[in-house]
Amino acid sequence: MASIATVISSDRVEGTSVYNAAGDKLGTIDDLMIDKLSGQVRYAVLEFGGFLGMGTDRYPIPWNMLKYDTAQDGYVVPLDKATIEGAPKYADASVPDYDDRYTTSINKYYGF
Repeated sequence: MASIATVISSDRVEGTSVYNAAGDKLGTIDDLMIDKLSGQVRYAVLEFGGFLGMGTDRYPIPWNMLKYDTAQDGYVVPLDKATIEGAPKYADASVPDYDDRYTTSINKYYGF
């Protein structure tokens, strides 16, 4: 009996589509933010907006909100586009320090 892999390389996660529960594509995963002490993924950074990769914003979403859906070959989040658009974000050229203040703002926004 074949076993199912329970880990995945980050380069295979980056670029994966993210959908809402209705099946609408919200964007793609641009990056993963990993806790330096625990080694656990804390946030998936969702990229969407702009045109041809220009002017896109990055939205960190708590990793535990994403659920992989094999039927869609992507991740599903219980969020709609308007909710994500109001979330903490940054431009590609201005990645913030993921310090306590910034991570608290992300977690508070998503109710953690």
